[in-house]
Amino acid sequence: MNDSLLNLLKSVDTPTVCNAIEVAQGKRGFSDFTRGTMQCSAPDEPAIVGYACTAKIAAVNPPEEAPEVIRERRMNYYRAMAEAPKPSIAVIEDVDFPVCIGAYWGEINTTVHKGFGMSGALTNGVMRDLGDLPEGFPVVAGSIGPSHGFVHVKELGTEVEIFELKVQPGALVHADRHGALVIPEDVLPVLEEAIKSLLENEQIVLGPAKQDGFDFPAFEQAWVAFEKART
Repeated sequence: MNDSLLNLLKSVDTPTVCNAIEVAQGKRGFSDFTRGTMQCSAPDEPAIVGYACTAKIAAVNPPEEAPEVIRERRMNYYRAMAEAPKPSIAVIEDVDFPVCIGAYWGEINTTVHKGFGMSGALTNGVMRDLGDLPEGFPVVAGSIGPSHGFVHVKELGTEVEIFELKVQPGALVHADRHGALVIPEDVLPVLEEAIKSLLENEQIVLGPAKQDGFDFPAFEQAWVAFEKART
């Protein structure tokens, strides 16, 4: 992924990328996206774009392994996040879902991950400390809550599932207040052009619709042209 594509992806929302992938593929039916409503800590900030660094956590029950095992895994987790190829995004599955209670993403953890140079976090779990999270590190989460519970890392670097979206380590993720998706590798060479084409085609309808005197005949004419142009 070159800088031009990265900057473009940051500047558009996830629905736009979802549509643009279908433009790039030349068909409808792309389905590698989250289902349901998620929460975003910074809905007005740019989208999160990065390669997934994955882990699984739990918080409802205390860990049953020895404390030194839990600590070593946690340190391995932070090392992996710090050394992940950039741009990177932490993609964390809470295995307690749908009864998650442990807010893994609070002021300290978000600040640490931002310090590692990561772009943001995606989780089906809990976030907290809203208003105290650092700028430039959005979190897209399953819920908001006050406690960290018995939160601990259970797995690192495995496939995770976030709101029915399966994410492999290293997958390219785009996320914002609408949810998240995984960008297929095979569309990357044409994705930038597909996004630009999509935005241009949308203006076929949006342009006239914003003009004074817009009526059904004007809509019908615009829509015919739009249907010819879109995927």
